Amino acid sequence: MSTGPRPSRRLFLGMAAATPLAVTGALTLGAGTAHAADSAYVMCYFTESPSGDGTDYGLHLAVSTDSLNWIPLNQNNPVVTPTAGALGLRDPFILRKRDGTFVVIATDLKGTDWSYVSQYVHVWNSTDLRTFTGYHRLKLHDMNTHSWAPEAFWDAGRGQYALIYSAVNGSGHNVIMVNYTSDFQTASAPQVFFDPGYDVIDGDMAVGVGGVNYLYFKKNQALVGARSTSLAPGSFTEFSTGVAQGGTEAPTLVKSLTSNTWYLWGDTYTPNGVFYAWQSGDLAAGSWTPVDQRSYTQPLNSKHCGIATITAAEYDNLLARWGAPAWNRLKSYNFPARYVRHANNVGRIDPYPFDPYADAQWRLVPGLADSAGVSFQSVNYPARYLRHYNYQLQLDAADSTSAFAADATFYRTAGLADASWSSFRSYNNPTRYLRHANYVLRIDPVSTTAERQDATFRVGH
Repeated sequence: MSTGPRPSRRLFLGMAAATPLAVTGALTLGAGTAHAADSAYVMCYFTESPSGDGTDYGLHLAVSTDSLNWIPLNQNNPVVTPTAGALGLRDPFILRKRDGTFVVIATDLKGTDWSYVSQYVHVWNSTDLRTFTGYHRLKLHDMNTHSWAPEAFWDAGRGQYALIYSAVNGSGHNVIMVNYTSDFQTASAPQVFFDPGYDVIDGDMAVGVGGVNYLYFKKNQALVGARSTSLAPGSFTEFSTGVAQGGTEAPTLVKSLTSNTWYLWGDTYTPNGVFYAWQSGDLAAGSWTPVDQRSYTQPLNSKHCGIATITAAEYDNLLARWGAPAWNRLKSYNFPARYVRHANNVGRIDPYPFDPYADAQWRLVPGLADSAGVSFQSVNYPARYLRHYNYQLQLDAADSTSAFAADATFYRTAGLADASWSSFRSYNNPTRYLRHANYVLRIDPVSTTAERQDATFRVGH
């Protein structure tokens, strides 16, 4: 097992010649066979955690009804894993094809060996994202380099799918390449799709938005957009203001299904594995506003996502097939980068990500003293529960006494700072609520605005 932070490809780019990591979630508008109206979203990703305990280079899925808060499927375990090439994937992408079925493509790489040469990408077919068939690798080029972060979209003018990815060509730096395919079994010879003269990676497309096509990519440490009225290789020109939160990569554009809002997701590598989101009401403007972290929650340990829209039936069927997690995470309202966890048996809130990541996973079980309440059972220490002792929260083994049961039982109420969130009132000290103070959890009387915020949490995954 590796320890310590995993190096970013960005660092490798600076040390070597140039090499990228991502391409996710192309959005193709106005193309495809008619199907029921989409009303939900599916995210694909792989996982990495700081120490490696939560790392898995298989295909992971999560679903959402708002594109902001996500339910990991299959207990955040992979739904399928490559069986050829590097035997692992990064940077997966889901495309709904013209016939209404899905194709999944991904980088052929397991781990963080940025010098690994792969002329191929992984490919699966799926009718419903519940079963995956026809696994194979598709060869894209003969160059002594990689094929990173593949994404595909329908090019109506050509009558084919365009498959774009990052590779170091004869220029000596990463460019966005393109191959064309009708079936994801064979592909045309590669061409340069976008080369502004400097290293670019992680291309993500929005096609046919007001007659314009948008390509977002990583430039230096920021996410930047280019645009073109054509889909022709070489036709895109950079236009937008860059956005970043630390070192940021893997742009993913998502159009809300219920408003004119566009979201731009980015994956940071300083620290590694934190998603940030920006929003805009007009792609043509090229400017973005940060989304409050209270509004969105990424799947646990997720890296480099792709997002596609799905129908209500597909959403329900995915949950029925793979199941929602048997655990929850609790996000702080006024420190939304922090989650409730135990550390050295003390309850506290800490910034995500951290390891052991299971310290922040809880089963909200019927209250030990009153089944109408809840108790917080630790996932990685299932004999232990959060309980208050001298008003401070600690993780203790249940001792079957009524005093322990009472200390470990809380009533879940509407959030004191936001009724769409949750607060937790102590069972045996009913004038006190679970809250954080100096990042440590305790139960206290709550009266001020700041205290109400301290006592408010989002129960999610």
